[in-house]
Amino acid sequence: MVVRIRLARFGKCHQPLYNIVIAQARTARDSKPIEVIGTYDPIPKPPADGVGKPFKHIQLDISRAKYWLGVGAQASDPVWRLLSLAGLLEPKWPVARLATKNKEAARPKEPKLKAKA
Repeated sequence: MVVRIRLARFGKCHQPLYNIVIAQARTARDSKPIEVIGTYDPIPKPPADGVGKPFKHIQLDISRAKYWLGVGAQASDPVWRLLSLAGLLEPKWPVARLATKNKEAARPKEPKLKAKA
């Protein structure tokens, strides 16, 4: 019996809203889950004060997510990304922004000029 943490789609056409759910691995995407631990709205919303970048709303019950990860639930790839943003899991793939820490890797290479004799 494999238990997965995954997204279940709700909402209207062209306005998706996802529940972060605990479900059996072999059940359908929108079938009844074991537990709902959060929501995710992928459409960027403008900030309330009007200043700054738009943000995507993520609501997550961290204690329940820790519990299910502790008992062996496997996260799907999109949920893995959301849980890594919350600090519960290590990022699965390297982030491109990490290359900026190494100044040599981030800087474009300049062509070497040959000295004329």
